[in-house]
Amino acid sequence: MKLVDELFELYRDKLTGDDEDIDMLAFAFLEEMNRDDLIHIIKELDTQELYDLIGLYLIESLKGKFAQEEYGQRRAPLFQSRNIH
Repeated sequence: MKLVDELFELYRDKLTGDDEDIDMLAFAFLEEMNRDDLIHIIKELDTQELYDLIGLYLIESLKGKFAQEEYGQRRAPLFQSRNIH
């Protein structure tokens, strides 16, 4: 992605590249963008970059949802359904 290459070149000698630096750079960049800017960036992506972007979004979003729900540790329902005849 052209944008990633440009950001990397701008900051490669200024940041360490650890998770904190990358998060800070990404959030600072997004803070300066508006919806139209972001749509313009998306329109410039080739097909594979678009699939990668949406795939990453889906993966991270689903991880967050499952973490919120404490997947695998859900509480039993208050009322268990049973057949009463």
